[in-house]
Amino acid sequence: MNAKSAAAMADAAQAEVNEAISDAESMLAQAANATGEKAAELRDLALKKLKALRERMDEATEVALRQSKAAARATDEYVHDHPWRSIVAAASVGVVIGLLISRR
Repeated sequence: MNAKSAAAMADAAQAEVNEAISDAESMLAQAANATGEKAAELRDLALKKLKALRERMDEATEVALRQSKAAARATDEYVHDHPWRSIVAAASVGVVIGLLISRR
């Protein structure tokens, strides 16, 4: 997965979360003003939406965890397969950071 698709997925998930929270808040506000059976119905609907949101967030967490573990495994394999390239890359980054810091 590339950074753009990950960012797009994160934006879509954030939009879903915001929409679900807004819907739940609206229903709970209506339930506060309603009485009897209508209030109970609105509360139940809001609770169902919040439960569905929690399930979607749990799924998103699992996906993110799997992807981060896969990326860590791929990085580990690459470093083990190409140790000198990794050392040169890390040293290069260190030199660049050192040069940037020393310029200040």
